[in-house]
Amino acid sequence: MTITKTLFLNATRCPKYITLEEKKNQLLKDDISYEEYKEQEQKNHLKEMFSNMEIEENKLEEVNKKLEAMLPFYKQVEIEAAKQVLKEFGGKVLFAEDTKDQVKFSCTKNNNQYLCYVDIYNETEEEINIIEVKATTAKKYLDLKENNYSIWKKKKNVYYLKGELKDYPLEKEMTKEKYEEKRNKLFNRFKLGEYIHDLAVQRMIIEGQLGKEKKVHYYLAVLNNYYIYDGEKEKDGTPLYKKDKRGNEIITFFQLDEVTKEKEQEIKKERENLEKWIEEKDSSFKQLGDYCGYKTEKECIYFKSECASCIPKKNSSLNYIQNRKGFKLPNKETVKGLELINRGYLHMLDIKEERLETKNHKIQRNCVENKEEFIQKEKIEKAISTLEYPIYYLDFETFPCPLPRFKGEWPYIQSPFEFSLHIESAPGVCEKEKDNYVFLASTSKDERKKLIEELLKHVNEEKGILFAQNVSFEKARLKELANIFEEYKEPLMKLYDKGFDLLWLINNNKELYKKLGFKKEECETINYYHENLCGSYSIKKTLPIFSQSSYQDLEVKNGTDAIVEYARYDLMSEKERKRKQEALKTYCCQDTWAMVEILNGLRKKVRKEIVN
Repeated sequence: MTITKTLFLNATRCPKYITLEEKKNQLLKDDISYEEYKEQEQKNHLKEMFSNMEIEENKLEEVNKKLEAMLPFYKQVEIEAAKQVLKEFGGKVLFAEDTKDQVKFSCTKNNNQYLCYVDIYNETEEEINIIEVKATTAKKYLDLKENNYSIWKKKKNVYYLKGELKDYPLEKEMTKEKYEEKRNKLFNRFKLGEYIHDLAVQRMIIEGQLGKEKKVHYYLAVLNNYYIYDGEKEKDGTPLYKKDKRGNEIITFFQLDEVTKEKEQEIKKERENLEKWIEEKDSSFKQLGDYCGYKTEKECIYFKSECASCIPKKNSSLNYIQNRKGFKLPNKETVKGLELINRGYLHMLDIKEERLETKNHKIQRNCVENKEEFIQKEKIEKAISTLEYPIYYLDFETFPCPLPRFKGEWPYIQSPFEFSLHIESAPGVCEKEKDNYVFLASTSKDERKKLIEELLKHVNEEKGILFAQNVSFEKARLKELANIFEEYKEPLMKLYDKGFDLLWLINNNKELYKKLGFKKEECETINYYHENLCGSYSIKKTLPIFSQSSYQDLEVKNGTDAIVEYARYDLMSEKERKRKQEALKTYCCQDTWAMVEILNGLRKKVRKEIVN
């Protein structure tokens, strides 16, 4: 049987996966084509692309148009990585731009063929370098620090673990124990170490074929989060990613020879388990855990339909807000996360009231049990009374491209391509169409300056407030634009300073209510709760409680859809593009109008008056 690296990574999560694959008639084959393997890899790339976004349920399965839109960006990441490999290591470089050049490795163990394709294969006279390209940034690894010292040392454009460098004075920066504590995070395959685990599986297959004939090194190639693009173009108009002014390359490398070597026994054990599971065909219930990838882009495709089908869709025990500590059971044991489901605590009401230690959790439970609404009218009304007019309801739609596209940008910057602005001049004085202004980039080219000018045309930075749901997102975009476009810095930062969050009214903000004179317990208590929120204050959950408005009939229904349609601009006919642009405008307008309606709904509840 042929077991690809992708199948190995998925099937070694738990014994049930491989059996469910067979139930889907995706049986293990004696051989697998490059196209089939690449399709699996492309789906994984797409999940990485959306890893920092709010993903609607089942959206990741709608891959066709999204792959068409996003894969050019991934292809370019591999191309840039290959250029950097040539610059860093020299020798012969083979990578995936052309299918026939993709280097394949396979080995046979216990009558199973293990197969992997290498993103970039580099060979010099002395050694072979295996480079796995990941469309993530270096930040997650460089954040492994102690006393503000990284556990990594950069030489040229490669990061090495300091403890593996000869004569490095590590003890001057941190204790050996602290170093090992940070380094050990690289070994958790379901968290920080997921891509390193991927590389270690490749090492098993590659060494199974090559043996010890030549020295092989193993690297991750990732995007450099410190890189700032200067806007220079190639002759064909595409971005030229040369070294930036601070000496940063767009791609950087992490050398992982020792780490992948240390994972050898772990990978071997996983392989032996997988071979046993293939024989046993065990589809019985398995405990849920980190390996399920719950609520991440790596969530197992069978999690919702099979393993977690017992979890209530509404008000499960996982819907208690701010519940990292979990709950203490009668035996004093603390249980949290998916372990609650494993122990049979499925519904919110399965947690006895005496086990709830916070007032907010008791409020949630009471709302569910008694079908009651909770509201702190005095807090909400006092906070609303502080609002300055006009209120500028602002929502940006942004494109987090792996590679920076425009001058001043960096990998995965949330680059704005659209905004919707509703302006409420006085309490309740705001009409959906008359008081709405939408800017949408008409092309895939740089229209950020037009966006800024259009926004500033409609706001008075001296008066009013900037109002948004999760206002920190809008403020971050304003600050980024202010730093890139110096000529607009002053008005943009004045708008930045006026930020107010809808969540401060409907959820809470301790510091705000402390300033407004409320007691400590009141400041720590949520302002509003309804059983239909199910532990979430997202607009999609909140809007139906306060309004009949809905996203249901919109062609573009969420932020992910918006990103994809914008990314597809250059693939559309003129007729399709115009239709999609109207759909994008309608969606973005709905986001700001939803905030208007929610605020009006709160006004009605606390003042019992009609608001236009």
